[in-house]
Amino acid sequence: MTTTQEAVAAAEGCTPQFRRDPHPVYARLRQAAPVCPLRPPHGNETYLITRYEDARAALSDPRLSKDMYGAMDAYRRIFGDSSVALDDNMLNSDAPKHTRLRRLVSSAFTPRRVHALRPGIQAVVGSLLDACPVREPFDLLPAFAFPLPVIVLCDLLGVPPGERSRMQHLSTTVAQTGFGEEAKRAQQKAEEDLHAYFTDLIAAKRRRPGDDLLSALTAVRDNDGGLSENELVSTAFLLMFAGHKTTAYLIGNAVHHFLSRPAQLRAVREDPGLIRAAVEELVRYEGSVESGTFRYATEDVEYAGTRIPKGALVQIALSSANRDPRKFDAPDEFDVRRPGNAQDAHLGFGHGSHYCLGAPLARLETQLALTALFDRFPGTAPAGRARWLEVPFPAFRGLAELPVVLDPAG
Repeated sequence: MTTTQEAVAAAEGCTPQFRRDPHPVYARLRQAAPVCPLRPPHGNETYLITRYEDARAALSDPRLSKDMYGAMDAYRRIFGDSSVALDDNMLNSDAPKHTRLRRLVSSAFTPRRVHALRPGIQAVVGSLLDACPVREPFDLLPAFAFPLPVIVLCDLLGVPPGERSRMQHLSTTVAQTGFGEEAKRAQQKAEEDLHAYFTDLIAAKRRRPGDDLLSALTAVRDNDGGLSENELVSTAFLLMFAGHKTTAYLIGNAVHHFLSRPAQLRAVREDPGLIRAAVEELVRYEGSVESGTFRYATEDVEYAGTRIPKGALVQIALSSANRDPRKFDAPDEFDVRRPGNAQDAHLGFGHGSHYCLGAPLARLETQLALTALFDRFPGTAPAGRARWLEVPFPAFRGLAELPVVLDPAG
């Protein structure tokens, strides 16, 4: 088997070795097969784009559609019928619909609203750390990294505190990666429950609006009207789904890599102003979204000399693009002082019209979480081997387990 075939086999099979460290495989693909045909478990013809310039171009290529309703047969085979009702949102649409939905949501999801969340996020971070054991091993993910974004998103949307654990469970079930019948049934039930829950919550917000994003979305209007009922439900789901596991895994990845590199952590602790640049470097180096959501070719397109036929699905390997040596010097080094690491250099939050609307919130949560954790427990250390997710096809890049010991003594 050639090196390229080995790389493709690893990428297709998502072996444990690949999931623990996919970057050597991506490096070989960038060199030998930058647009790689895959045979994923869902059975649809799929191409993986791995180089930075190709990825950046593909993220804003109008020939690569995000409107999965246009690829309905493929969509239904992958996600099932129950997903359709929850995917009527800006993530799964093209212009002009995407433009309208994003404008409406942006008018409610403002920088002012995100900035106003800072004291609340700091309070949540503090309360979660209060509940963590000190000087004894535990898994940081379920105790800290996962509940933080759920609580923040529930507060943002106006979900009552008593429903937070339910939201975490349902969004986790929907986000699980699996193509077996049991996994699909669990996902379908969670999707139906989420649809019913947000439908009822939106009705309650109409009767009694609050100072929350969901109330603002029910009232927002522009020249084209407001969000339809299904668009409202789907947008609420998108904000919860897109902002939960992505931020949780980013925080986990960040803690893991800082604990593995004491000099980098020391640099940030000695210069707190570095935290923003450090988070950008973390998104580049080990972002939580390994590949972008599906696109499909509305016509034949060509990237890196490879023809992608009309109707094929396209995945963009963000993790690979962000370590492309054609764009970044010494890309496999984690360096919080990386020169020229502007916020728009990496592709961890996407690019173009579909650039992540929640990126400012994810950045803020991660910055505040890392600052509080290491300021309060400067002696934090690993308590065993961190375990990476092992899933049948790459979507999220994150840890399944992160054992640590918190120690207030530096």
